[in-house]
Amino acid sequence: MSNPDTISSYSLYERVGRTKTRRRAAAAAAAAIRTKMGRSVLSHFLSLSTNPPRFSAPLSCSHIRTSYFKKRTGGTPSLQSPAHLPAGFRCLCTTSAPQTYSSDGPPSSVKKRVVSGVQPTGNIHLGNYLGAIKNWTSLQDTYETLFFIVDLHAITLPYDAQQLSKTTRNTAAIYLACGVDPSKASVFVQSHVRAHVELMWLLSSEARIGRLSRMIQFKEKSRKAGDENVSVALLTYPVLMASDILLYQSDLVPVGEDQTQHLELTRELAERVNNLFGGRKWKKMGGRGGALFKVPEALIPPAGARVMSLTDGLSKMSKSAPSDQSRINLLDPKDVIANKIKRCKTDSFPGMEFDNPNRPECSNLLSIYQLVTGKTKEEVAQECIDMNWGTFKTNLADALIDHLHPIQARYNDITSDATYLDKVLSEGARKAANIADATLNNVYQAMGFLPR
Repeated sequence: MSNPDTISSYSLYERVGRTKTRRRAAAAAAAAIRTKMGRSVLSHFLSLSTNPPRFSAPLSCSHIRTSYFKKRTGGTPSLQSPAHLPAGFRCLCTTSAPQTYSSDGPPSSVKKRVVSGVQPTGNIHLGNYLGAIKNWTSLQDTYETLFFIVDLHAITLPYDAQQLSKTTRNTAAIYLACGVDPSKASVFVQSHVRAHVELMWLLSSEARIGRLSRMIQFKEKSRKAGDENVSVALLTYPVLMASDILLYQSDLVPVGEDQTQHLELTRELAERVNNLFGGRKWKKMGGRGGALFKVPEALIPPAGARVMSLTDGLSKMSKSAPSDQSRINLLDPKDVIANKIKRCKTDSFPGMEFDNPNRPECSNLLSIYQLVTGKTKEEVAQECIDMNWGTFKTNLADALIDHLHPIQARYNDITSDATYLDKVLSEGARKAANIADATLNNVYQAMGFLPR
């Protein structure tokens, strides 16, 4: 009885040649190997792999019909030549080599990387906490996380130089007081990793003024300041933000709904630089080839992404708002919190309800109550449906005070030990620089700069 492997092998070769001469040559080669090495060896090297094989360049340009392999395997053919086969003989199929991963392209078992930061301008308020920092404490358990104080962004508008260093340290202390764990996340100051500014300059060569001038926040802030008084830093700070993200090969970026435009610019710059300088072009410059940057995705929290002002339910809670009454600062004393909630803007409608466009202040205050109590939206809606404003404000103030008190106590402990905070920031910057420098060196190489 004929060996099935032999039949499969001859059937394979019959499809390779288009002339009788080629068919005879193929059969003769197969017979020679079968005689010399045994049928089982031939069967092994001619068996189709589980992973779709791939043609080598010489054969793909020859007379082999790739459609045959696609029908049999469902993919693209592959070809490797075992070293111990006779010279001049090329085996058509083999088992594919295992997939390898570079440092910035990990397998699914490796945690994805997340980066985020807050400016050290003004006081960290409830919106910063509920919209960003509070969510970081859960992200650090699931992802590889880098959280930094974006002090370079703080100078895009007029600022107090004597206060910058102090507010930077205070912001770092608040990160830790809110539950960011230095053993799980890298906590550092943006300006302590110089690669941020260097990469920003490289990216700015591919950023367009027209695109930057159409950014919503630039238009709003330049309108307030007057076009003649606007700094170049305000125009280009989205490029610095792109550098902050791309420098660490970030997979995901926690952003508020009002910041998605900046992330889109980041994605555009990543794709543009990858297309212009990555892939084979980078390889020709001596690099490994492939993409220079990962193209990050937005990570928008389901709740608390945008906490609104206490004086205007249609405006975001902001450090730059002229009235301190518009926000709850994380370090506000109990009596200040109670007074701000007592005086916050409400409406004259009966009862309480979420998501009514005619009642933005009501929906905002209910959302804050939900987030600080840990209750579900349905539980809060049911609890407050018939509640009057006086009772609700008292409950909300008490909930805020109870929630913020442990944070304030931890903050006082952390700031009383300057050595500990310095150590955390130094170690965080060291870890961040290891990642950042690798990315920056790759970009310098791909863009044609002379090595240092």
